[in-house]
Amino acid sequence: MATTVLIVDDSKLARIVAGKTLAALQPEWERIEAGNAHDALAILSERKIDLAMIDFNMPDKDGLELAAELRVTHPTMPIAVITANIQDEVIARAREVNATFVSKPLTEDGLRGFISGAALRLRSGGG
Repeated sequence: MATTVLIVDDSKLARIVAGKTLAALQPEWERIEAGNAHDALAILSERKIDLAMIDFNMPDKDGLELAAELRVTHPTMPIAVITANIQDEVIARAREVNATFVSKPLTEDGLRGFISGAALRLRSGGG
């Protein structure tokens, strides 16, 4: 069964970069994009998503608020909160909702740890 990744970012360019970075690490994984938290929640209600990569700074709801909502319905889903806002408070809040903090600009090296861990959890049935 294919692994499906939801990429949530209000920037089309950032979604393209995230998609390309993810494709370089896991080319067989399906990528679905959402431009905001509202669209992301709609997609999640319609289909199975295995992991999520969420931008922190979004207009309607920030990535940590969205991650916290996802935790309620998807308690074991691997979630990455991606941001250039590298502050201790943001990192601490990401940990509180059991999300992985990944800094922008997004690189293969920066994303590799999250993707490897997510793949391992999904293979072991923990996702």
